[in-house]
Amino acid sequence: MKVGIDSYCFHRFFGEVYPQQRPPERSMTLEEFIEFARTLGVDGVSLESCFFPSVQSSYLAEVRSMLDSYGLDRVYAWGHPDGLEGGTNEAAYNEMIRSFDHASAIGAKVMRVVGSSLRFRNEAHPPQLERLKQMFRRAVKVAEECGIRMAIENHIDFNGQEMLSLLKAVDSPFLGINFDTGNFVRLLDDPVRAMDTLAPYTYATHIKDLKVQRGVPASEWYFFSSAPVGEGVVDNAKLIEKLWRCGFDGLLAVETDFLHPDYGGDEHAAVRASVSELRRLVAQVESPVAGTV
Repeated sequence: MKVGIDSYCFHRFFGEVYPQQRPPERSMTLEEFIEFARTLGVDGVSLESCFFPSVQSSYLAEVRSMLDSYGLDRVYAWGHPDGLEGGTNEAAYNEMIRSFDHASAIGAKVMRVVGSSLRFRNEAHPPQLERLKQMFRRAVKVAEECGIRMAIENHIDFNGQEMLSLLKAVDSPFLGINFDTGNFVRLLDDPVRAMDTLAPYTYATHIKDLKVQRGVPASEWYFFSSAPVGEGVVDNAKLIEKLWRCGFDGLLAVETDFLHPDYGGDEHAAVRASVSELRRLVAQVESPVAGTV
C-alpha cells in the first residue's frame, strides 16, 4: 500500500486561510510542496487543482517531469470547494471535463472530483443525487476515453449509503470514491461501516484524523478539527485493514484541513507525524508480526 500526502494539508500556505486561522509567515509553491513530499520519502501526492498557478501545457509538463523524477504517484484533485454544487452548476461540469486534459498532462490516472459540499448539506439530498447521477453518466464516457478514473469525494455532503447509491446508479468502473475518513465523522456517519460497502469502489483516499475542538459549536464543521493520524477519534487502522483486504492499490493520502489548535499551527509537523503513523499502520496490515508494536 502506498503512503502519500494531499496538498490541501498546506492550504494556508497556498493562500486559503479560514477566518478562524492566522495567515502563515510565508507562502508555499506547488514545487515546494512536491519537494517536501520528496524529503518525506512518500510514494505519491494528491495535488489540488485550485493550488496550481497555471494549467498551461508547458507548466503541467514541468510538474509531470518533477513528479516523474522523484518517482511519485499522483492524483489530480479537482473540485474544491463546492464542485458540481449538487448537480446544479453546468459551468463547473464543463470545467471538470476540461480537467481530464490537465490530469493527463501530469500523468495522473485518477482524478478526485467533488459532486456537492458542506454548503449544500442541508438541501434535499435526493434531487442532488439524481442530478449528479445524470452528470456522471455523461462524464464517465469522457473518463473512459481519457483512461482516467474519477474518484468522487464524500465532501461533508452525503453519507456512505448515499455515496453507494450514486456509484451503483452510474455503474461504471470509471467512477469510484475518494474515501475521506474524517468527513463521514463530520456527518455523524460511521466511516468503518461506510468502508464495509465502499472499499471495493475506493480509488483514492484522504486519511484524516479528528479531535473535538472545545468551545466550538457542534454545528460548525471544524468542531471535529484535524489531528495527526493516530491522535484522534477515527479508527484509521481498521479502515486501512479493510482497504488492504480489498486489494486497494491507490494512495493513502494524508489530509489535514482545519488543524486543531493543540498543534500550534504546525502543519509540517502534523504531516510528518501522520506519515510516520501511516507507515506503521501499513506495515501492521501487510506484515502483522513485523508491524506489531
